[in-house]
Amino acid sequence: MKRSAISKWNGGFEEGKGSLTTQSKVLDDQPYSAKLRFENESGEKGTNPEELIGAAHAGCYNMALSLELGKAGFAPDHLETKASVKLEKDGEGFSITGIHLDLKASVPKIEKDKFIEIATAAKKGCPVSKALSSVDIDLDARLV
Repeated sequence: MKRSAISKWNGGFEEGKGSLTTQSKVLDDQPYSAKLRFENESGEKGTNPEELIGAAHAGCYNMALSLELGKAGFAPDHLETKASVKLEKDGEGFSITGIHLDLKASVPKIEKDKFIEIATAAKKGCPVSKALSSVDIDLDARLV
């Protein structure tokens, strides 16, 4: 299985703009730019690579956790994960230096220790976590 996306870019770094289109067309010429990447309150509508990495990681993690909970005999009512991707100056450029997963879950009949054990295992087993293993990934998991 392969999934793809296309990026187009016009102009220099600071004034340039681009668009992203995914194979599924969920993103279809979605704008992105340096302004959208580095200025949180730019007023422009669009996205950036770190936001998309966060969305991919949160979605993958929830699917992995749902699978692992099912294998252990638990069916989650609700999983909500926020993935915060940290981008920091690194010499002349920038690096993603960490990802924080913040999970709120409703899982009937599970003990807290068992839940933490499964949530941690899902973080390690998630394909996106594996792909991003060069950065620190931490997890706050709580039952609500």
